[in-house]
Amino acid sequence: MSYTIEGETGPWELVIGLEVHAQVTSQAKLFSGAATEFGAEPNAQVSFIDAGFPGMLPVINRECVAQAVRTGLGLKAQVNLWSRFDRKNYFYADLPQGYQISQYQHPVIGQGEIEIELADGTTKMVGITRLHLEQDAGKSLHDQHPSKSYIDLNRSGVALMEIVSEPDMRSPEEAGAYLTKLRQILRYLGTCDGNMEQGSLRADVNVSVRKAGEGFRTRCEVKNVNSIRFVMQAVEAEARRQIEVWESGGVVEQETRLFDTTRGVTRSMRSKEDAHDYRYFPDPDLPPLVLEQTWVDELEAALPELPDARRARYVGEFGLTPYDAHVLTLEKETAAFYEAVAKGRDPKMAANWVTGDFFAGLNRTGHSIGDSPVSAGNLGSLLDLIKDGTLSGKLAKEVLEAMFETGKPPSAIVEERGLKQVTDTGAIEAVIDDVMARNADKVAEFRSGKEKLFGFFVGQTMKAMQGKGNPALVNDLLKQKLAG
Repeated sequence: MSYTIEGETGPWELVIGLEVHAQVTSQAKLFSGAATEFGAEPNAQVSFIDAGFPGMLPVINRECVAQAVRTGLGLKAQVNLWSRFDRKNYFYADLPQGYQISQYQHPVIGQGEIEIELADGTTKMVGITRLHLEQDAGKSLHDQHPSKSYIDLNRSGVALMEIVSEPDMRSPEEAGAYLTKLRQILRYLGTCDGNMEQGSLRADVNVSVRKAGEGFRTRCEVKNVNSIRFVMQAVEAEARRQIEVWESGGVVEQETRLFDTTRGVTRSMRSKEDAHDYRYFPDPDLPPLVLEQTWVDELEAALPELPDARRARYVGEFGLTPYDAHVLTLEKETAAFYEAVAKGRDPKMAANWVTGDFFAGLNRTGHSIGDSPVSAGNLGSLLDLIKDGTLSGKLAKEVLEAMFETGKPPSAIVEERGLKQVTDTGAIEAVIDDVMARNADKVAEFRSGKEKLFGFFVGQTMKAMQGKGNPALVNDLLKQKLAG
């Protein structure tokens, strides 16, 4: 059943397309040698080119082009060996050149596609229209002075990839799933860090509504949405606004809007410009960008394993459930951690511990995988201690908690706390004899056919041994002794 919003005149379908601006991971800007690191002092990373000084000539950064090509390959997209940079002319205080260098008619990457996964387990293909390279603008700060706006040009000239989707999405969930998957692919490729809080991934959300069977109606663009949750909320809010306009006999005007995250509504920003408003023309300072097919092939050969392929391998080779494989491949760092734990061990057991007690420990202590006090090597050692019978599952959980608290390896904690599982049959038998002597009435009941009491004896024995008895041995010895 497709997603619709119920209006006064019946159900309405949504049509959604996303334009995502992804900051390219590189040491220098797109056309200058200035640094790109986040968080520097204002205007500390600005070259004469970024500041729009007269006579300054842009020089293309080869690594930024390589990152765009890697992204295109990761999106199964057409790589255009010939592309061109254009000037997009407009005035704004944080755009010192008076134009942005972008790619209008001839982008470096053409059509591609992304497979998205939805909550009900279904998948859907979303088309990519194009990916082009462009410069970012600077930043205007309006809250630093009562009557003046401050300008920070650190971001001016930083390389962006604008990734434009086809209008293939039909619900807020699909828009969220698309952005989640795109961010995942970019992070696996290492072409964008995907950090939405720092603004290195921002989405412009195009939304329109229609009745079933209709063509497209007028769309509106909601600019610069900076979280996946807000993208989903903005889709819903803007669709409801448009339905209200249509149903009240009005007409939706094509315009650019902003999403007010506190009130959960969109508001008008400006009427939507057309291409001719920007007076695009080829940048006279830059020759066309011509790529060698052999160079593209080299980049493709060196691509890392992407999330879909890795997930399929975890299901096929390791026998994991599709759900566990999905969870473990969501982040590149999680997958790398899991593989280090699973290496040479039972992959299913490793998956259970990583997604279960290890993730719970991270949540409890407020850590991420990157700064976890428990390394993959130490978690692997803990699994080895379970496998060789040193620890029971219950004791291992206690040891893992202590590893999160202290950062120590499991062997040291087992030694310090005397947590070794008892596998000495003589010691276990002595405890069982004591338990049976103290519960002679229950022994008689068991032997007269009340076999449910077996669990009681196991519990009493393990309690007396403080959980250190080897469960399999305890069970075997109890069976023998109770059989009398």
